[in-house]
This record gives sequence, C-alpha cells and structure tokens, in this order.
Amino acid sequence: MSQTLTSRVGVSLRNLLPGAKFFGANDILAKGCCARPEHVLPGEIFMAICDDDQDGHDHVEDAIRRGAAAVVSEKPLPVSVPVCVVSDSREAYGQLCHALADQPSDRIKVIGVTGTNGKTTTCLLIKAILQKAGAKVGSLTSLGFDNGYDEQSWSHPTPNPAIMADLLSRMQYNGCTHAVIEASSEGLVKQHLAGIQLDVAAFTNIRQNHIELHGSARNYYRAKKKLLKYLRDTGVAIFNGDDSNCTRLMNQSEVPSLSIAVHGVGEITATVVERHKSEQTFLLTAGSQTMPVCTRMIGDHHVYNCLVAAAVCLVYGVDMKTVVRGLESVETLPGRMQRIECGQSFGVFVDQAHTHDGLAVALKTLRRVTHGRLICVLGAHESSDKINRPLLGRVAERGSDVSLITLSGSYGQMQNEVVHDIVDGFARPAKAHVVANRKEAIRYALSQAEIGDTVLITGQTTERLVSDRVEQSDPRDCDVARELLYEMVQDEDHVMPEAKVIAFPR
Repeated sequence: MSQTLTSRVGVSLRNLLPGAKFFGANDILAKGCCARPEHVLPGEIFMAICDDDQDGHDHVEDAIRRGAAAVVSEKPLPVSVPVCVVSDSREAYGQLCHALADQPSDRIKVIGVTGTNGKTTTCLLIKAILQKAGAKVGSLTSLGFDNGYDEQSWSHPTPNPAIMADLLSRMQYNGCTHAVIEASSEGLVKQHLAGIQLDVAAFTNIRQNHIELHGSARNYYRAKKKLLKYLRDTGVAIFNGDDSNCTRLMNQSEVPSLSIAVHGVGEITATVVERHKSEQTFLLTAGSQTMPVCTRMIGDHHVYNCLVAAAVCLVYGVDMKTVVRGLESVETLPGRMQRIECGQSFGVFVDQAHTHDGLAVALKTLRRVTHGRLICVLGAHESSDKINRPLLGRVAERGSDVSLITLSGSYGQMQNEVVHDIVDGFARPAKAHVVANRKEAIRYALSQAEIGDTVLITGQTTERLVSDRVEQSDPRDCDVARELLYEMVQDEDHVMPEAKVIAFPR
C-alpha cells in the first residue's frame, strides 16, 4: 500500500498548521507528502520524522534531490527549498495526511479501541453489533482491515498516518458509516492516529506490558492515555471500572465517559450465570434493562470485551436486543480462545497469549471449566520482551499441570536463549518440559490428554489472519491441532508417536 498521499487541490500548511514557522516562503501548498526519502516523488512535501532507526532530518538533502518541493521539520534547515518548522513533525504528518485525504473522519464515525488485552476482539464485537443495527462498518485490527469493499491481512494493528488516512478515505468512499480502529501502544506513541477525530475512545484494560519497548510502566500508561487526545469535543470515552489504571485515567480525564464493570460499580455491568467449555451465559445490564447473553467464547476477559463493545454501541443509540444479537453472533476468532473440536474426548483451545498477563487469563479461564488436568503448550518468539519470558514460565508453572515449552514462530529448531529465559521463571525447573519442534510439542500435548483434560496451545504471534486466509511461513496452530486430532480419531487406540521431551534438571 502506498506510503504517500496526494491531492489535486492542495492544502495550505499555514492554514493547517497555524503555529508553524515558515522559512523561504510565506506559505506552502501541499499536494502530496511522504515521510520516506526513498519514496519521495517530484513536487511532494518531505516530512522529516525521527524514527526508531533513523532521523528524517539527516535525509532531507536526499529527498530534495528526488524532487521534494518543501520540507516539514522540527528545526530550521539550510536547504534550497521552503521549510515549515513545527514542534512535532509526527503530529504534522498525520494532520497533513488526513487533510490531503479530505478529512475522512469528518464524514465517517470513528471508534478507537486500545488496551493491553482484548483490543482485537472488542473491535470485532463492536463491528458485529453495528452491522446488526444496519450500519456498514470498516475495521482495522491486527487480524487485517476491511475497507467496506474487500478484506486484506495487515502486518501491524496501527499503520502509519498515510495508510490510515487512505484506508479511512476508502471506507468512506465504499459507503461505510462507521470505522473501528485498534490502537496499539506503539502506534499511539508514534502518533499514527494524528489527524483523526474519534467519536468514541474505548479502553479495555491497562496492565503492565511492553516495558522493554516503552522503558517503564509509567511510559506505557502514558502511551495508552494518548488515545484521549484524538477524541473530538462531542466524543465519549469508555473505561473498564474494574481495572485500576483505567479507573485512574477516567478520574484524571475531563471528557464525557461511561464505565463498565463485572465486580465493581459501572453504568454497564454483567453477571456471569453459567460457564462451560463450549459456551457461557451472562446477564447484561444497562440502566433499567437486563438481558441474557449466551456466547460461544468463554472467560471473564470475554465478558469485559462484550461490555466495552456494548457500551460503545449504546452510545450510538443501538437498542439492547440488537446489542445482544451482535455479541452472540461472534462465535470464534482466530487465536482468541479458539476452540478446536474434532471429536476428541478432551478440550483443545488455541490462544495467542504471548504475554504473562494474557497467559494467566487464558489458564484461569480454562481451569474453571476443566475437571482433569490442564496441559499448556507455551511459546515465546525470539523477538519477545525479555522481561516477559520468565513471567511466562512462572504463570505456566502455577496455572497448568503440564507445561511444554517451544517457540511461537517456528516449527523448526528453537533458540536456546528464549527457552532458558522462560525456564528461569520456574520455581521447579523439572516441571518445564522442552520440545524442540512446535508441531511435535502439540503432538505430545494431545497424546497426553485424557477425558476431562484440556490442552491450551499458546504464543503464536506471527500470523496475520483475515477470515480463513493466512500470510505466513509457519502453519497455524489451529490447523496443526486439527490435523493431529484427526489422526488420533482415526487411530482406534489413540496412540501417537512420542515426541522427544527434554526435562530441565532441578
């Protein structure tokens, strides 16, 4: 997808960025912009942005040689083209991208969802409810994007402003009335939502996560808080009243807000009535109305996701019956507590849980509906947060009866460093079983399961899914599990080849 945006009419930077200072011209008319010097086309504005691996100010001359007509930077530059100096070039980039796209968020209702866990599921629940209400909804999540015409996979949950503006513009052109956007902490820090006006900003939860990326829990909290800056004056924020950081943020913010809760006090609440491996039922209460919701996706975390989605749609005036119909219509999502049923006598679930918090939630959910043993296939990618790896091991040891450690992103050999980091979290390393091949780890876990047991397969984070399509080199865990389960069903004695298991000594 293009990293540049163009407009036939052009945008006055003096009008768009009133606080900017101009050198070499009284104003700059932008008909296109680009933040990558190698992608600059003649006549475009080059946006000098400091990225993770490079400073755009160091590449201004290269952009000018390629035909840049002007530069937007954070400092005056001795160059041959006009320069617009701003305090934050990332913010200016987002504003210009959306201005060049004719401000699509002014013509389509946009919902932003952030949080440590549950962002993707909540986005798709919101989408399902609004569709039941008759709206045409575009979406952008870590599973992919839907622009109202087609669906495609995407490698990042929150793309840069050029792509974001282009996608919103396409949604509006294709007749979408609403757009649901998943906002990651990294995307918020890099201001990828700059230029967007949100009608609703929703927070699922704010836990301690991505510490290695953000430097501290405080910085991570600040990153999530940035979603509120994109809320329009008439917008509403949704907060999880049972989450301490969300409550803190709600008390600090000065915007109209609604809170949801399961255990505490909130405007929209839920009470779990019953829960099984295949479904759960809870009572959804909003004001004087209470209605039962039966969903095939289980766990308290899913109840919270449903509450946030319900709150967002109630803000838009959707009636409770339609809200319930929308929530119940989402029966499964790839890698989100996905139940695998192939006629086996035990439960099998696939969950992307690649953080200790997500793993703890998954294990706690399944423990409540498991009568026998809980067997966990634990994965960690080589690019994962090193601080998180020992915590994964600690959670797996405490929450499961059998823990099998393998990599999340490869079905070949694993990197010893990742494995040892996870094992460091075990109080009793002898309980940590290592299987060198991911498929064999799943095979061994399934072979050990008996009636009443549950197998949880976690940690695969490299897949990007849209419906049933996948763009990745490794097979999906759910496909591998189905293949192996069908082998078991066909085998009358349920005998499977033994995987080579390495048990770490005490």
